[in-house]
Amino acid sequence: MKRRIPLAWLQLSREKNRLLVAMAGITFADILIFIQLGFQSALYDSNTRLQRSLQGDLVLISPNTRSMINMSSFPRRRLYQTMNFKGIKSADALYLDFAKWKNPRTHQFNTILTIGFNPEKSVFKLPEISQNLDKIRFSDTMLLDRGTRGVSQEIVTAITKNKTVFIEIEKRKIAINGLFKIGFSFAAEGHLITSDHNFLRLFATRRTVSEVNVGLITLQPGYEPKLMAVALQNNLPNDIKVLTMQEFIEFEKNYWAKNTAIGFIFSLGTFLGFIVGTVIVYQILYSDVTEHLPEYATLKAMGFRDIYLLGVVFQEALILAILGYVPGCAISFYLYTLTRNATNLPLFMPISRAVVVFVLTVLMCSISGAIAMNKIRSADPAEIF
Repeated sequence: MKRRIPLAWLQLSREKNRLLVAMAGITFADILIFIQLGFQSALYDSNTRLQRSLQGDLVLISPNTRSMINMSSFPRRRLYQTMNFKGIKSADALYLDFAKWKNPRTHQFNTILTIGFNPEKSVFKLPEISQNLDKIRFSDTMLLDRGTRGVSQEIVTAITKNKTVFIEIEKRKIAINGLFKIGFSFAAEGHLITSDHNFLRLFATRRTVSEVNVGLITLQPGYEPKLMAVALQNNLPNDIKVLTMQEFIEFEKNYWAKNTAIGFIFSLGTFLGFIVGTVIVYQILYSDVTEHLPEYATLKAMGFRDIYLLGVVFQEALILAILGYVPGCAISFYLYTLTRNATNLPLFMPISRAVVVFVLTVLMCSISGAIAMNKIRSADPAEIF
């Protein structure tokens, strides 16, 4: 290693312009990969914010449900039937539907996900919702997601000061007298929370109390959620699907990853970034090997084996990977912060992603080096001299 690394570095640093071009190419490829992976993660995280804010051990949904934006309903009596099973502590109904709301500042209509449940008990982990349950007991009152796209700071400030703000939802005047925070997603502009009675009054033309979208099951201490899920699934009618809370979150992720174009696009973008980086590094290494082919042939004539020369090329690839990765990671971190502040999307740089991209960078440089090494194998001292 002590003999090979200086040789690899000297060959790369000899042509500084070529080295800078290679670094820029790898940096660009890494930024592309980071951005695609970041937006893909933001897609999954933003679209599962609601699920992760719910409290419960098991979830009941209709087998026809595809995602939170395409919910089907099932009979509410299934929740009562679950209470006959030993180990079930409570079963709560959740109603969901999209509504058109008129932004009081812009007077434009946007889509917002409205959620209704029995305010006798909070089905959310969020303290803001638990503290405001009494407020949604009144007719035509709701809590507004402060992370809803299009909500002005003036509205948030007014509600924070205990002032009631009125908005138009489904051509109905609704009082907003409380806030909570989930945030918008790729599927919903934001969220409204109210009582089940207010929900059914708002959507009276298309919803009934007997049909619910989500059932939240809480177990007694000591009962295993997976085993209870199997027991419920085997003993209840087939018009419901029983999931653990983690499976419910993965259910939503899988929908966006496998059943929507946007999930495929982000995966394709990551793959293209990898290909771009591989091609750029290959061109640099191939040019470097071709330019130094006489030197490689001389080393072979002196008795150096191909494995030594191949090691030099691989170390060039590793050096390029490190030099290109460092600025790529730094720039991507800045872009994550810039985008998060501008859009409120959950774009962060976890250590796991940084490690994954570094491994991909080393891999694409190694693949490029392996392809470029074919030129060294063909280097015949007798033909060159």
